[in-house]
Amino acid sequence: MEIIISNSSGKPIYEQITNQIKNMIISGELKSGQSLPSMRLLAKELRISVITTKRAYEDLERDGFITTLVGKGSYVSETNTEFVKEEQLKVIEEYLLKAAESAKVSGIKLEELHAILDVIYNE
Repeated sequence: MEIIISNSSGKPIYEQITNQIKNMIISGELKSGQSLPSMRLLAKELRISVITTKRAYEDLERDGFITTLVGKGSYVSETNTEFVKEEQLKVIEEYLLKAAESAKVSGIKLEELHAILDVIYNE
């Protein structure tokens, strides 16, 4: 499992870890039941605080992506496709909202946005 931390991202490190692990689970790179590195091992590999990896794992567990068993470790949860889809829709909605706001300020019409989306979607 390869996680890349960017100090210039503007996002907290725990959030970068959370997002990357979620993406690995959604894409199928990490499978249901697969074990994750321990919080200590991941912290050591990334050269960050264990508190940071603990926060990332807690967020992943809260969101239903992983299950943690005391003394045994953390594992990828059984994926609920509707839940994963809803999670992705939420992320997409945030990006589209920012794009729509920028377009509105710039005077770009809705038809032009549709044309851009058609090109991107059909590539």
